[in-house]
Amino acid sequence: MNDCLFFGSNHYPILIKNEPERIINPIQFKFENENENEKQIKQISSGNFSIIFLFENGKAIEYLKENDSNQNPQKIQIEENIQKVTVCHQNEAILTIEGNVFAKGYDINPKNPNKFINISSLIEDKNDRIIEDVVSGANSIYLLTSNQNVYGIGSNGYGQLGFDSETLQKTEKPILMMKNVSKIFSGGLSYIVFLLNSNQELFGCGLNNYGQLGLGYSIHEKIQKLTKIQNIPKGKIIDIQGGFWHSIMLIENEKRKLYSCGNSEYNGLDSVQNTYEFTEIKSSLFENDDDILDISCGTNHTLILTSNEKLIGFGSNGYSQIGTGDTNHHPIPIKIELPELRFNEDISNYHLSCGAFISFLYYSPFLSPFSNLEEDLIKLFRRKEFCNISFKTENGEIIKAHKLILKYRLNQNQIEIEKLKEIISKKSIKESNQIFEMIYSNRIINPKLYLEIKEIINSNEKIEETMKRIYLNENENEKDFIIERKEKQYKFPKLILIMRSELYRGMFLSVTNDTSNKVTDYSELSNKSFQILEYWIYSNQIKEGIQITQEIIDEIKIGIDYFQLNQTNPNLFDLLIKKFNNQNQNSKPKTKSKCCIF
Repeated sequence: MNDCLFFGSNHYPILIKNEPERIINPIQFKFENENENEKQIKQISSGNFSIIFLFENGKAIEYLKENDSNQNPQKIQIEENIQKVTVCHQNEAILTIEGNVFAKGYDINPKNPNKFINISSLIEDKNDRIIEDVVSGANSIYLLTSNQNVYGIGSNGYGQLGFDSETLQKTEKPILMMKNVSKIFSGGLSYIVFLLNSNQELFGCGLNNYGQLGLGYSIHEKIQKLTKIQNIPKGKIIDIQGGFWHSIMLIENEKRKLYSCGNSEYNGLDSVQNTYEFTEIKSSLFENDDDILDISCGTNHTLILTSNEKLIGFGSNGYSQIGTGDTNHHPIPIKIELPELRFNEDISNYHLSCGAFISFLYYSPFLSPFSNLEEDLIKLFRRKEFCNISFKTENGEIIKAHKLILKYRLNQNQIEIEKLKEIISKKSIKESNQIFEMIYSNRIINPKLYLEIKEIINSNEKIEETMKRIYLNENENEKDFIIERKEKQYKFPKLILIMRSELYRGMFLSVTNDTSNKVTDYSELSNKSFQILEYWIYSNQIKEGIQITQEIIDEIKIGIDYFQLNQTNPNLFDLLIKKFNNQNQNSKPKTKSKCCIF
């Protein structure tokens, strides 16, 4: 069953028949088509006049303002499986598993605005056409390529593509905006964009008439050049959401906190004047033991989901898009009463999606905030500067891959690598990319191609087992980075550290031409704690034979924070606490002992 709450405007498009134009309290959303109820929602993206539902099977449907008289949703006709959807003011874009982006809209294809076209194929540099992420703006779309370059397409009326709008009003082909970018942030209803580079520096451009770029000074005009945002609060930027009048930033520094800037009526700061720097949103609703899990902005309202199962909102509520049961404006955070949901199935699996005058709270276990090892492997496969083995396709084009990963996915067998070269020599660039993605991810992206390669790869082996084999590898030549501590050296392949640690990802990717070893002196961990971290980085498992103590747990917490370790769910910290408690229960069966960390 799909667990999905809906509230706000029920007009243009009509989402629930036989209901009023305004849904003032959150109600369960159900699809008219019973077949859709059998599919699990993966993601919802809402705009001004359209909403797209993406399902776990890689298919999507859209509700449009221009729907037929029965207001039935339409299936999106794309042959490739869809990985992400993003809806803006009048445009839509979808990212496929294969790294292509299809988009439609007046600013993308004015001659046929209702037809999806492959905009990633329009990038002039053929080596930059594999897309890692796509984000929408009000009348523009931003593409993050596997080479960490950002391209923009669509309207540039407010300089939101980073160019002078007098000379470039719009573009129907993607144009390069910035290199060395790790994340894109925007909002489907805003004329602004934020780009975070590999050095964790934030840049922005676009409409800044209310200070919604957070530049720190009151410029009531458009910013037509990517400008560095100063005075960013300390911590890791988790997300930035842009509304039409304001922006919200989620920062993690020991605890997640919200910061806002822009129009005083909608920024949640309860300020008399507009705020031109990102300023913390303080409220008694954010308790000490509460953590912020997700945020989303509409045109002029914001929703926040917390770990204590609270839904909080502020801003304009004229269409009941905050869900408070009224249409009153709420300038400061207010708690929204919710019907019973499946929060016992893990609140972190619930997500928010705000459109112009509409809101969703929905259950999706497929949008984990934690890193996914298979996704990281695919991203690394697409980063050409880390590829060190070449294959020639049927047209003589060269495609590169990571020798280290292939070696262990192909049983360390050079004969299998030669067989793979023979297969690739008869395939197109597109098919070759699919083959490598299947090898890296263990996912059957293309069944026909998979049948051709399954005999030469470890098809039934988990990625973690491959990583464990790399860990046990005795060939030190594959390990090109040294972490030195307490006069002892630990060697890692850079590839593995990039996958697992935000610290080393930023270190290595910010200087892509540096191939030398870097040495880190980090001596705060005991040998046992470091062994646990080392084993986890490779295998996603806790090393057997080590007795877990409170001291080790405290040290691991420090190590996770220091390395900025990407983790899956459940994470290492939770598993250690569980193992620690189990040890105590086994040694003292009559005493219930708990581990208190904080």
